[in-house]
Amino acid sequence: MENNTLKKIGKRIQELRELQNLSQQDFAAKINYDKSNMSRLEAGKTNMTVTTLEKISKALNVELVELFKF
Repeated sequence: MENNTLKKIGKRIQELRELQNLSQQDFAAKINYDKSNMSRLEAGKTNMTVTTLEKISKALNVELVELFKF
């Protein structure tokens, strides 16, 4: 996946998380993810699996496609 796309997905995850007033640390704990990994994910510095994206969308109570609306 192109780095620019990873950044867009990460930014979108951050936006959706912040809309729910969740800190990065609290959200990472909610999906059983390390906070430092969550930080890299939101910054677009790591490639995420479909499984991780599914966990994120479920934890945010949004359809998976919402993570790609940027």
